[in-house]
Amino acid sequence: MDLFLKVAEAVTPVIVLAAAGIIWVRSGLEYSVQFVTRLTMSLGMPCLVFVALMRTEIDPTQIRALGLASAAGYGILTLGAAGLLALAGLSQRTYLGPAVFGNTGNLGLPLALFAFGPTGFDYAIVVFAVMVLWSFTFGIWIVAGGGGVGPLLREPIVGATLLGLLFLWQGWHLPAAMTNTLELTGQMAIPLMLLTLGVAVARLRPGGIALAALISALKLVACIATGWAVGSLAGLAPEARAVLVLQLSTPIAVTSYMLAEKYGADAQAVAGLVVVSTAMSLVALPLLLALLL
Repeated sequence: MDLFLKVAEAVTPVIVLAAAGIIWVRSGLEYSVQFVTRLTMSLGMPCLVFVALMRTEIDPTQIRALGLASAAGYGILTLGAAGLLALAGLSQRTYLGPAVFGNTGNLGLPLALFAFGPTGFDYAIVVFAVMVLWSFTFGIWIVAGGGGVGPLLREPIVGATLLGLLFLWQGWHLPAAMTNTLELTGQMAIPLMLLTLGVAVARLRPGGIALAALISALKLVACIATGWAVGSLAGLAPEARAVLVLQLSTPIAVTSYMLAEKYGADAQAVAGLVVVSTAMSLVALPLLLALLL
């Protein structure tokens, strides 16, 4: 019961803020999705990621081992999802990112902290950093329909993640005043993303829920199996392997919707995936944590 309550505590803000976005749109109030998306992806998220990485304390050897295992896990998931989507005749631009990337930030990080303590949180940050780099390079390349690598490298969140990893590696810290400013700026990202998700949910097309449920369930099973297998083959410590499994298995991230909206993929279908997979996680994540602890 405690596990269920803790997961519910982490997921409730997602549900409440998304509901606020739905109510906002249903009330006929104006909401500029384009402006909010640009503000969040160009300013809020880069600050959030950089500060989280800079403040992490973990042994460099563990960073390297878990980082490589995380990269291998996401690579396997990407290849498997791309193959299944091709067989099913579904759009890679719309569905590949959501099928691979989870909500490792505002859901995975607090769950790792609750389940495994400060050390587990540090492990979770490493997986989060790998996900960000893969999501905002290859993930953007897919959702944008290809193109050169130049625009990807100019994405602020990619630079912020690399800079955060450098600070983490070197043990550097910014002055408190600057850190507090960046932290405050980053705090706007998650609420704005969730409100924007609610706006999209308010416009969902009927009939997409069954497909969203199927993809979400397949993603969950594949992520658990991949995380456990890769973590075992990499020889990770039990706690690091458990965190890897947890992070890979988090529900589809709101960021996937934001990228679909920004680059012109089917954002409404992705919004449905986010909502269904998040609801599914209310049952799945407590069970998963019970097995991992």
